[in-house]
Amino acid sequence: MHTLEALIVVIIITGVIIFTVQATSLTPLTSSTANAHIEAQLQTIGQDILTVLDHTSQGQNSSLKEDILNWNREEYTWNSTAYCSEQNNTLNSNTAEILGSVIVPKGIAHNVEFTYISDSESVVTLAYIYSGEPSDNAVTISRRVLLSNSDMSDSSVFQSTTGIQDADTSTDFYNLIDVKMTLWRM
Repeated sequence: MHTLEALIVVIIITGVIIFTVQATSLTPLTSSTANAHIEAQLQTIGQDILTVLDHTSQGQNSSLKEDILNWNREEYTWNSTAYCSEQNNTLNSNTAEILGSVIVPKGIAHNVEFTYISDSESVVTLAYIYSGEPSDNAVTISRRVLLSNSDMSDSSVFQSTTGIQDADTSTDFYNLIDVKMTLWRM
């Protein structure tokens, strides 16, 4: 009698498992694979944007380097029409132009930060464009930009304007800026 009961329980449990597996659809668009797909797309978009911004003709600065050199240490946010600072200054840069035409229409939130080494050898991160705290499935892409004293007309004015310090005053090397772009879907 106990053997017959055990056999019936095994058949019922097996039937429930088979029914459950067949009733649950696992497609490429289920949660875990959809997030991985979206993250891969965001990674590609971010890499392409930074590559385009960092591309340069021979003998000229890249758009990304020009944006760093012309930055005034203000933090900008998207206000549905343009990137503005708390002082209501509008960001007119190549970075703002490409983000406003590629990222914003797709509803992708984004932060852009500049990270550098200070003269006390500590890592300093300053926000350039800030859209809030990223979600758990955000991606971060970075690109390093080398600044030299010869890139700027007056390095002391650049330092007082941006806060980015000269890492080596004895050479033409000024500092290495790590431009970090974080992208996520809202």
